[in-house]
Amino acid sequence: MKRILVVDDEENIRELYRDELAEEGYRIELAENGPDALSKLDSFGPDLVTLDVMMPGMDGIEVLRRIREKDPSIPVLLLTAFGEFRQDFNTWASDAYIVKSADVSELKQIVKKLLGGK
Repeated sequence: MKRILVVDDEENIRELYRDELAEEGYRIELAENGPDALSKLDSFGPDLVTLDVMMPGMDGIEVLRRIREKDPSIPVLLLTAFGEFRQDFNTWASDAYIVKSADVSELKQIVKKLLGGK
């Protein structure tokens, strides 16, 4: 079973993604901030990370940089409520990028693609 680490400071988003991705057959671990996510990289060993860009303290771009330093092979899917981050060169280090939506079909499709079809 593929493991996904969902990182978002908004509890309702974490729970929505957990429920929707678990329904697809993935094992899900949640992190509410950057330091929490980085500590779970080793203990949980995710096959993919969904990562919110805008978080208090350590933002998603910094978390992405640290994930890449630790293990560049882990696919990272950046998520944000703001589409203009696509122009930020720092987001280009991610494997995919989507704007958050209540419709999680795009999220599921990209996760499946990044994990090689499940």
